[in-house]
Amino acid sequence: MNNFFFRINDLHAEVEGKKILKGVNLDLPKGEVHAIMGPNGSGKSTLAQVIAGRESYEVTEGEILLEGENILELSPEERAYKGLFLAFQYPVEIPGVSTLYFLKTALNSIRKANGLDEVDTYEFMALAREKVKEVGLDEDFLKRPVNWGFSGGEKKRAEIFQLLILQPKLAILDETDSGLDIDALRIVAKAVESMRSKERSFLVITHYQRILNYIKPDRVHVMVDGVIAKSGGFDLALELEEKGYGWIEKELTFAGGRDL
Repeated sequence: MNNFFFRINDLHAEVEGKKILKGVNLDLPKGEVHAIMGPNGSGKSTLAQVIAGRESYEVTEGEILLEGENILELSPEERAYKGLFLAFQYPVEIPGVSTLYFLKTALNSIRKANGLDEVDTYEFMALAREKVKEVGLDEDFLKRPVNWGFSGGEKKRAEIFQLLILQPKLAILDETDSGLDIDALRIVAKAVESMRSKERSFLVITHYQRILNYIKPDRVHVMVDGVIAKSGGFDLALELEEKGYGWIEKELTFAGGRDL
């Protein structure tokens, strides 16, 4: 039986015939926060999209296990029902659909799929008003179409607001710090930190170490050329900030391109 809450085994994936993931291995225990760092083009965002089930990426080998179940066999919706959440690097705009309606529908779909009663409008409004304050947004935000006309910072806060509402088991944050000023970064990080628990895991994908000053990871993984090239504690993130990624790329080349 699989002892890990979330596990990736020898994952290979490509898009339009181009190989991007070349044998990713990763273990994420329940209740832990892991960070994935790496240079542009290393495959970090591709990994997030593959985990979430984006159909344009073809998995050619390997498996992704969530609580022992291979979720590669599930649709994106079914993965969400199982407790998976992805905060996009570039959040999608949905004109004509209010944030309030969108999230109430999403929450009740997840609850229904898990045999729980749906929340009524009164309950949901109370929840939404409480959580929207945690990300520093006004209540008028709830009436606005999903991400439509939002600034980059508002979109990222909106993603974390969705996270607070849906309370997933596994949250993947793809470049959540992109486009955030220092005040917004602190608000977003505080909201994420408030959700840390023994029953929830996070995978934080980022180029830079700065968000990890606020969301302290239990473990840091470095992705280079489609594989996890190195793993370590928070000190590894500090070392990357100081030295860059070149030394790890050299280590990977010396090792023949294998996971270290």
